[in-house]
Amino acid sequence: MAAGGDATEIKEHFVLVHGAGHGAWCWFRLLPLFRCHGHRVSCVDLAGAAGSLVDPGTVRSFDEYTAPLVDLLAALPDGEKVILVGHSAGGLSVTHAMHLFSNRIKQAIFIAAAMLPFGFDTEQDIKDGIPDLSELGDVFDLSFGLGLDHPPTSVGLREEFQRRILYEQSPQEDCALASILLRPWPAALSAARFGNGDRSTIDEVRRVYITTAKDTMVKLEQQEGMIRRWPPSEVVAMDTDHSPFFSAPEQLFQLILKSL
Repeated sequence: MAAGGDATEIKEHFVLVHGAGHGAWCWFRLLPLFRCHGHRVSCVDLAGAAGSLVDPGTVRSFDEYTAPLVDLLAALPDGEKVILVGHSAGGLSVTHAMHLFSNRIKQAIFIAAAMLPFGFDTEQDIKDGIPDLSELGDVFDLSFGLGLDHPPTSVGLREEFQRRILYEQSPQEDCALASILLRPWPAALSAARFGNGDRSTIDEVRRVYITTAKDTMVKLEQQEGMIRRWPPSEVVAMDTDHSPFFSAPEQLFQLILKSL
């Protein structure tokens, strides 16, 4: 697809799905790029995100967490197809949506994302899809909304680690914005499982994976492991940190358009 304003260019409906702790706000640099090219964009706030008005510690299941995306897709007019774009843990919500609405999804794009056909269904899924940040020390704050004798209800990334883990190449201003808007995410996200073991439906959806070579959160070897285990139609490489929507938004935008 041409990146200019060609009148023959097909206009798409993109649905942007954030990762853990983020929200619709994290797409603020990409949003005008899509709109200036005439595309429709929907930025979803999953349950517990800054714009959802839901306390992440009250979200008890992955289905509840991802319900805003499911509701959006369920409300699409008959015949309309969207392009789902998921970042990081947002890939879990994207794949869950593929199980439910494969006929409404034209393409799925995973940006440094958990691309697992059934969520955290096996030990290898956990190894590939859940970040291992133990080498950095105690980077998380846990909340125990049900009491200390129960598992944690939400998880947050401590502010002093945010730039190093998420935004190492990103502008300082974007890091400052993120430090204000990042929220803890529901602990239920780490137990995400979906589908019935049948990949035939989700394999009907074209998938593109965008890797991030300088990623500390979801390391490149984890991304490559998921790609090997469930090969997408196309793999595109970026030499960025975990958050190219901040560190390289123009490049990310162009790569998304070229993948269509």
